Amino acid sequence: MAITFADLTTAFDPDQRADLLSEWHWLIGEHRLPILFAAIGNAFVQDIQDGSIHLLDAGEGKLVRVADSVDEFRGLIDEEDFVRAFFEVEAIAEMKVAGRTLQPGQVWGFIKPPVLGGTFSTDNYEPTDLAVHFSIQGQIHRQVMDLPDGAPVGSILLK
Repeated sequence: MAITFADLTTAFDPDQRADLLSEWHWLIGEHRLPILFAAIGNAFVQDIQDGSIHLLDAGEGKLVRVADSVDEFRGLIDEEDFVRAFFEVEAIAEMKVAGRTLQPGQVWGFIKPPVLGGTFSTDNYEPTDLAVHFSIQGQIHRQVMDLPDGAPVGSILLK
């Protein structure tokens, strides 16, 4: 079964660009805006101050610089190893083979977020609205960011 770049990404409304990651401002600041959403539930954001591109890993709650410019990022998108690693091609293929698909505006969100004890296995993913996924993940990670690994979480408050 062929996997296309469209299978690996999720389109979004550019008019919502400034708001989609508002629950992540504590990590990414307000000067980084999304340019591409991976279907696996992560986002690539561009720093509007220096043009650099970063991966917002919503599962890990981390921000990782991946390119110094849009041109460098476009080059990385053409590299198979980069695409396999950052777009989780094997997981997407496994779900596609199983007949699991996304509707427009959805990403693969966690049934139980890994930060709360869930796994990164495909049986822990479900189709989730793009905005809802990033809102929930951002709120959870913000609330647990200062806890030591393995600490019990009493409660999470979501807006």
